[in-house]
Amino acid sequence: MLLVDGEPVLSSAAGATSRTGATGMELVAALAGHPGLRDAADRIKAAPETRISAGQEGAPRHVYVFQREYATVDPARVELVGTDEATTCIGVVIRNNRTGMTSISHMDFPKIVEGGLRQMLELLGDDNAPFDVHLIGGFSDASTKVVRSSGKKHVKQEGYSYPLCCKIVEVLHKSQQQFHLRTFCVLENNTATDSLGNALPVIGGFVTSSGVVTPASFDMNSRCPDEVVRRIRVSVSSYDPTWQGRLLETYDTQCDVFQIAPACWMPDWADIASSLNQLSDSEVLMQCSTSPAAEPPHFVENERRIWKYLINNPDWEETFPKYKPRVFHRTNDGNWSRYS
Repeated sequence: MLLVDGEPVLSSAAGATSRTGATGMELVAALAGHPGLRDAADRIKAAPETRISAGQEGAPRHVYVFQREYATVDPARVELVGTDEATTCIGVVIRNNRTGMTSISHMDFPKIVEGGLRQMLELLGDDNAPFDVHLIGGFSDASTKVVRSSGKKHVKQEGYSYPLCCKIVEVLHKSQQQFHLRTFCVLENNTATDSLGNALPVIGGFVTSSGVVTPASFDMNSRCPDEVVRRIRVSVSSYDPTWQGRLLETYDTQCDVFQIAPACWMPDWADIASSLNQLSDSEVLMQCSTSPAAEPPHFVENERRIWKYLINNPDWEETFPKYKPRVFHRTNDGNWSRYS
């Protein structure tokens, strides 16, 4: 169950049918208008952004999570965990207040929410412990339309962020576990407008440490290890039945090593990548992004690096021999080294 300031959110809606998505919609409406949550969103938006760089002397030990990935970290081993590059996606942070164990995910699609939240909770332990939750990301990319059928009016919400957010809060609220919602910096609470009138997310990345969440961005070297392969997994996992309804497994909590779980792709992905690589930059944005006006400057460059890898490696078994994970351990200087 979701709680704000110790009180259940719309407890009367907890048993309501979700066939039409009404429960998630009611919860989002209540949370978006909650004065305490709006104040918390304003505080985090006003906070200075932290820039995370890898390999620098004295840099904190961190774990980075890409889209559709999750990681559960032990504060005794890891100082920071975070994500960025979120536009229509939503970052979820769940923290066990007794142990400090923290799980973070970068959710991108409603169908992975239920299974993904189960994965996040597996290593947090102690079901009776108070769990804090932070939801950050997504923006008002949706437009509300009135659809008439059979003489009745129906409100239809389009876009990506809104249905994703509805699903997240609905699943959390229906759980037997109590979740104390501390941050709800999503949708309208995370939306700005550029000079052309395009809606944009205010915060697209963050880190968390000791239960505190702050805006953050990561340089390319800090989105490691195995950056390009992990980006590829996001694209191909939708077609790999192993990952249906699940977040991508990436990080071994107990050993503080990255185990990049395998994903496979068809040989024709190389042809598809070659065709996409012929597109102009503007065409790449329009065809490959859920929010073309909101993408960071390096979006197109990242897409082209993915396509180049697929063109050069059409056989997935060259990347994941025998469908085994790619394993990286942390070196003394804070970088990562592959040993399988």
